[in-house]
Amino acid sequence: MAFTVTDWLVIAGYLLFNLLIGFYYRSKAGNSTEDFFISGRDVSWWLAGTSMVATTFAADTPLLVCGLVATQGISGNWIWWSFCLSGMTTVFFFARYWRRAEILTDVELVEIRYGGKPAAFLRGFKAIYLGLLMNCFILGWVTRAMVDIIAVVLGPMIAAGRELTLTVGSHSLFHYTLGDPRHTALAICIFVLVPFTGLYTFIGGLWGVLVTDLFQFALKMTMIVVLAWLAVAHLGGMHALKLQLSAVDTATRAAGIPTSNVLSFLPDFRTGVTTANVWTLPLLTFFMYLGVQWWASWYPGAEPGGGGYIAQRMFSAKNEKHSLGATLWFNVAHYALRPWPWILTGLVALAIYSPHGGLHPNEAFAANPQQGYVMVLRDYLPPALRGLMVAAFLAAYMSTIGTQLNWGTSYLVNDFYRRFLVRQAGEHHYVLVSKTITVILVL
Repeated sequence: MAFTVTDWLVIAGYLLFNLLIGFYYRSKAGNSTEDFFISGRDVSWWLAGTSMVATTFAADTPLLVCGLVATQGISGNWIWWSFCLSGMTTVFFFARYWRRAEILTDVELVEIRYGGKPAAFLRGFKAIYLGLLMNCFILGWVTRAMVDIIAVVLGPMIAAGRELTLTVGSHSLFHYTLGDPRHTALAICIFVLVPFTGLYTFIGGLWGVLVTDLFQFALKMTMIVVLAWLAVAHLGGMHALKLQLSAVDTATRAAGIPTSNVLSFLPDFRTGVTTANVWTLPLLTFFMYLGVQWWASWYPGAEPGGGGYIAQRMFSAKNEKHSLGATLWFNVAHYALRPWPWILTGLVALAIYSPHGGLHPNEAFAANPQQGYVMVLRDYLPPALRGLMVAAFLAAYMSTIGTQLNWGTSYLVNDFYRRFLVRQAGEHHYVLVSKTITVILVL
């Protein structure tokens, strides 16, 4: 996948625009921790809700959905669609109460609700566990996905062993030979993307994160729709896609692998409680998702009753109506609108790269179906759009990183440092500490 000068200029322009947003909102973020972490409780529902959607659109999310479609069909997405039950409960029962609580973090509610030393200990423990340990874990897994994307998209160029040299006169200041694609991709994430995201988060606080999320979400949604449309058009339209999937189904059965309908929205109820069929969910698993998982699991962005960065956006809303509206928009966009371009691209990847009847069988896809999304991008996106698509993946990655940095810092400052270490300092002191901890999390 060759990149032109125009592609690189598009990517550079995207990065610069994000930085300018952070600088624009620096004055709003520096007055108090309320301004830095919840934007002074002055955010409209559409901005808060779009930020929720953008944050849950990480770099790994399209890859995950593509992998689910390739192995379990459309019905495999019930592993996360089941969280819609929790999300709608949050909309109609909890969103107003979160905003009414007038708190800075959801962890703060623990001590207010229960009181006493045990509650204070739990508040401090959750601040460290979620703000530092869990936060770093989440940063690690989305970075791993971004490494996979960069390695596939830029892999041929990296593997070619190109040398990067920075010289002044006759003196060489920097020399680096691109080697293993994954190692170079990891270096790009660690030394370029994460520090860059940390910079505009450091400068602009939650305002910077929210507005960059809005810009990033518009870019991401536009490009995933364009990719899905182009991928389906390459096969000749929806009817041709269905015919090719039927051919893949026939070839898979001929190989001795039982199948179900890959296009089915619900699991194959004819297979019984358990099944070895591909492209469906076992009914036992499906009922566990609907009966237990949605209320028993803690998942970033889908905590039962709301929490984490979803609660942070509700705290930032202008009033209770805006809090409810933001959460409703998030759930509609997250579960009903956004997945379908990913699913279409995943079906195209299966039709093209399947080892059983695919148009161009691919061993890498057979070993890791999640890579199918990036392979479609690499093979069928026109050169003029490649820079924009890479910028969209950068947006997906950076929106999650920016939120995690600001959200994790809010726990460490408000629920640990301010609660247990320095309790009587001024607001400017806590803002300075917040920025310092943001830098530490980046490192």
